[in-house]
Amino acid sequence: MGEKYIVALDQGTTSSRAVLVDHAGRMVDCVQHTYPQIYPKPGWVEHNPQEILYSQLGSLTELASRHSLTADNVAAIGIDNQRETTIVWDPTTGEPIRNAIVWQCRRTTPIIDELCSTPEVRRMVQRKTGLLPDAYFSASKIKWLLDNVDGARERAEAGELVFGTVDTWLVWVLTGGLVHATDPTNASRTMLYNIHEGRWDQELLDLFGIPASMMPEVRPSASFFGETSYPGIPVGIPIRGVAGDQQSALFGQCCFEPGQAKNTYGTGCFLLMNTGEQAPVSKNNLVTTIAATPPDAPHVQYALEGSVFVAGALIQWLRDEMHLVRTAEETEFLARSVPDTGGVYIVPAFTGLGAPYWKPDARGIICGITRGTTPAHVARAALEALAYQTYDLVRAMEADAGVTLRDLNVDGGASRNDFLMQFQADVLRASIRRPQNIETTSLGAAYLAGLASGFWSGTQDLLALRSSDDVFRPTMDEDDVAGLLAGWKDAIRRSM
Repeated sequence: MGEKYIVALDQGTTSSRAVLVDHAGRMVDCVQHTYPQIYPKPGWVEHNPQEILYSQLGSLTELASRHSLTADNVAAIGIDNQRETTIVWDPTTGEPIRNAIVWQCRRTTPIIDELCSTPEVRRMVQRKTGLLPDAYFSASKIKWLLDNVDGARERAEAGELVFGTVDTWLVWVLTGGLVHATDPTNASRTMLYNIHEGRWDQELLDLFGIPASMMPEVRPSASFFGETSYPGIPVGIPIRGVAGDQQSALFGQCCFEPGQAKNTYGTGCFLLMNTGEQAPVSKNNLVTTIAATPPDAPHVQYALEGSVFVAGALIQWLRDEMHLVRTAEETEFLARSVPDTGGVYIVPAFTGLGAPYWKPDARGIICGITRGTTPAHVARAALEALAYQTYDLVRAMEADAGVTLRDLNVDGGASRNDFLMQFQADVLRASIRRPQNIETTSLGAAYLAGLASGFWSGTQDLLALRSSDDVFRPTMDEDDVAGLLAGWKDAIRRSM
């Protein structure tokens, strides 16, 4: 028999990918199919669940065809997915009752404002779920569907409808409707799951008027979720790993110990820190979530999560609106062409400031410009702004968790920028580790499935695969860093 593989299904907000991973943790091949987002009204975002499904199945069947994949040469499938996106369907017919409501959708803000209007309710929700009450999460999306689709609430109360995030929808279809299940990382993003007791919480279900019969079974992230049984795809392959995309990336970065963290430099930044068995209640507007764990983990592990609203989007702005650069890669050349920013700071508060400031009315600024300011100074200031925002988030996490960052694992498009990674190491006074494969989201799903199937024997095997990481260590004088950070704090004050 030839080499065996793991297949990771990476289901994202605008595309679905099927990734073939070998025993060395290498991405052998990847097939990606896009699908459209739907915007029925301002602030509303939807997906057609069937289009999600067909894009994912299409990627899988194409990958299987290219490599003659069967249950004999695929040890397991792992799934990672866009979180919070909500689908309600009839398990008898397999038909969704309406389009999926996407995590970005803000239509349910009035529901949150009404049901979570008192400090007592808000504290109760945060205490049980680790989340700050928000339309971002699934609970209010389910309520909206039940209240706005004709007959849906009656059908749900009669046990005729089920709910799932995208992982649950994919597992249900792939197993021929035999398995209605999710994992703790996705469950913890619904605002209905008690992360301390490990169960759907009846008080929260009652708050949002959601029948408990709709909720999927919650299985460990690295465990058995059934076997493939769907026309046109290889039959009998076990699904053995499921995790929400950001927790999957944390696992793919091998952040198995408290204090280890990862930052994804995408359009925004998603920063997660493993806090071990502790589930701290944030005082800095961060959220506590459940982390994916290996199959032999004796206890639930948690993570603090925070977001930088504008990261790669700032570089896109320089390119597309300001026309200061032609490509994102050009920013590194420009940044290195000057010794510093000449006192220029950019605060990219295009949509307000997130954690730890939470000032929605803050606005972006460029300050410190002089007659001698050049596009190179502005480009360098933009890259430094990404590092400063991450610095603020890391320090907030350290305060909440009571742990000091050991090193920061990085991925996402902007992590390819060596100037940014070195500057990040300097301001954090920590090592920055960049894996050779920065597609760590799909890698995390593969790792979970591989551990659960025995493809890899334990986390030590996974750590050994990271021997070729690029590592950036602090080189800048601490007094110089302190001066730069003081200038950043002043710029933040000006933006607010």
